[in-house]
Amino acid sequence: MVAQVNWGQFLPLISSESSVAALLLSLRTAAASTVLCIIFGVPLALLLARTQFFGQRILRALILLPLVVPPVVGGLALLYTFGRAGLMGKSLQLVGINIAFSTTAVIMAQTFVALPFLVLSLEGTLRTAGQKYEAVAATLGARPGTVLRRVTVPLVLPGLISGAVLSFARSLGEFGATLTFAGSLQGVTRTLPLEIYLQRETDPEAAVALSFLLIAVAVIVVALTYRAPKPPQHSSVSGRADAL
Repeated sequence: MVAQVNWGQFLPLISSESSVAALLLSLRTAAASTVLCIIFGVPLALLLARTQFFGQRILRALILLPLVVPPVVGGLALLYTFGRAGLMGKSLQLVGINIAFSTTAVIMAQTFVALPFLVLSLEGTLRTAGQKYEAVAATLGARPGTVLRRVTVPLVLPGLISGAVLSFARSLGEFGATLTFAGSLQGVTRTLPLEIYLQRETDPEAAVALSFLLIAVAVIVVALTYRAPKPPQHSSVSGRADAL
């Protein structure tokens, strides 16, 4: 990829109006989908790691399904659920809400494919951390919310940050589900991967330059996972539990 980039024209190739719009849209939607992954993924990871219930394996399988299902299939599922003629889309349209082929659809498609990365990362961290310090804090009279805020979150913060960064990177590179559910409208749903796909047919040099840009951004984002804060030492967490 590096050898194929026209470095003499690199900046002009990546600074066209459509390319800049696609990059900014990708960054905004990836950030929004990462927030949604945290909102939905943290409770799901806690549920899977800290409880035992009937149907737990089925729930985990459904959460991890986007990892094995082609993204275009996920896009079709979202389209037939939230599209104008979809299962829920018809009802939403009656109240003036149209999701398909909008920026919201891009965020939903990205969240669908990125959520498993956060859940897997955080669930593994929760299982590794165990429940000893949470039990100590609860025994000392701390309420569940206080235990979660003062003990659990600091203990699993590295896993949460890693999962969030991986979710952001996965959202940034999403293509199939986005194209199927959101389409390719410049400035509205045309993210950077879609722009690269379109440029490949009309301007191969621009497509290569944008591909390199996307790879560079993804590498930087993923590299940030190695700068995540180290988990607190046992004595630090134990002190917090005692302080509660």
